[in-house]
Amino acid sequence: MPVKRLRPTTPGTRFRIANTFAELTASEPEKSLTVSISKTGGRNNQGKMTMRYIGGGHKRKYRIIDFKRDKHGVIAEVKTVEYDPNRSAFIALVEYADGEKRYILCPHGLKVGQKLNSGSGVVPDLGNTLPLAEIPLGSIIHNIEMAPGQGGKVCRSAGSYAQLTARDGKYVVVKLPSGETRMILSTCAATIGSVSNPDHSLENFGKAGRSRWLGRRPRTRPAAMNPVDHPQGGGEGRSKGGQPKSRTGIYAQGQKTRNTKKSTSKYIIERRKGKRNK
Repeated sequence: MPVKRLRPTTPGTRFRIANTFAELTASEPEKSLTVSISKTGGRNNQGKMTMRYIGGGHKRKYRIIDFKRDKHGVIAEVKTVEYDPNRSAFIALVEYADGEKRYILCPHGLKVGQKLNSGSGVVPDLGNTLPLAEIPLGSIIHNIEMAPGQGGKVCRSAGSYAQLTARDGKYVVVKLPSGETRMILSTCAATIGSVSNPDHSLENFGKAGRSRWLGRRPRTRPAAMNPVDHPQGGGEGRSKGGQPKSRTGIYAQGQKTRNTKKSTSKYIIERRKGKRNK
């Protein structure tokens, strides 16, 4: 069972739904593939706060992930499946035939000892990376490039995946998790399968302290602010405050946030579904 409900021996565990981490096979990362991270606390180089509600959190080391999978034609063996504190998905340590080690996003169902490959002409099996032009229609994919050689940018969080639905000239049509359908160059690469840890959305922290461990400070409700601080602030007693807005007055719901002059808009066939149907 991927998630477990804890026995309520303390207030913090009463509503806690935790990951069992049954898929993980290692507890320590590969030292050569980690670098240190410095925290900002939401401050810029002048020490001024530019992002609110950031601060604290457990010390982390960044795992260098190979999103490009550009070591073509070399067989790699999966050595471990590991936890990564910097992302919701699990990662896998692979060792190539020449001895090089790399971290990759772990696909759901990947096992230790499995062989992986990447590049043109590769069999479209779980965990293999190949051009979109060579992936069969209807396949489930993740870690999708938006430009050839750029590295995967789309479908990288836990449990996410896209589906290859059609081909149109030098483009392929991909249905994304948001519901958006768009065209991507067929020379871009993607990895077969969905991202690991699909039950991440079922987890429940159970207490506020777990958010503090992640570096998230308490967030003030707009309705609890003064009028000078937020459009929804002020009023006598409790007030609804009108339609939800940001601090700068931009509507939080029903507002299109994509730039209408963006050059890549022509590749979008069907837009994602908004919160409100107009």
